[in-house]
Amino acid sequence: MVTLQLVPYSEIELLSSVGRIRKLLNIAKENKIVLLQGRLKKEEEAELIKVTMEEINKDFKGIELAVIDASANSKLNGLSKFRASVVNALLGERQGLTVIGPASIVKEIKRDPTKIELLTTDKKFNPKKTGKRAKNGKKR
Repeated sequence: MVTLQLVPYSEIELLSSVGRIRKLLNIAKENKIVLLQGRLKKEEEAELIKVTMEEINKDFKGIELAVIDASANSKLNGLSKFRASVVNALLGERQGLTVIGPASIVKEIKRDPTKIELLTTDKKFNPKKTGKRAKNGKKR
């Protein structure tokens, strides 16, 4: 079973950069996929990756990270682009969606400017214990 946890940006807004990183990383360490409404600053994304690399061990294999930036959509016209830039200037890096998942669950993240495909693996699945038969009639 895959668990998704939605984290509104307002929940991490008042935290320090280290606090934001720690909160998101702790959720990922609980084998949950984090859906952050908004995005981290570039420096915070880099620090998240750095901290993750330092904490990799036999139980925690790291994270997969992807960001969709709605304001980067090239289909916006002049007025919409201007409005998006004003909103970003006033509110910071809140537009978009950030997906952070533990590498033990998230097999691959494919993204383009408008969508994310998240391929997961069920680490608890063991085909040898199911007793199912293969096509040739023998047990797996």
